[in-house]
Amino acid sequence: MVSVKVSWQKTGKPAENKKVVLSFDGFTGGQSKYEYTNSNGEAHFDNDPGQGKVYVDGNTAYTGRLEGRIVVYID
Repeated sequence: MVSVKVSWQKTGKPAENKKVVLSFDGFTGGQSKYEYTNSNGEAHFDNDPGQGKVYVDGNTAYTGRLEGRIVVYID
């Protein structure tokens, strides 16, 4: 399972209703289904861990290991 918490960079407050997608690297990579952040700025995915990227509203917000809880900040 992978959880992504999206917060506003200026205020640190949770960013609600943001579209989040995970993109996995490698031959068997691919993308997750998209999820929208809840009132706590969190989106949860049932995907197995791996290397890749987190996209928030179509923009790259994180690159690296997709595992556990990932916190990203957006403008």
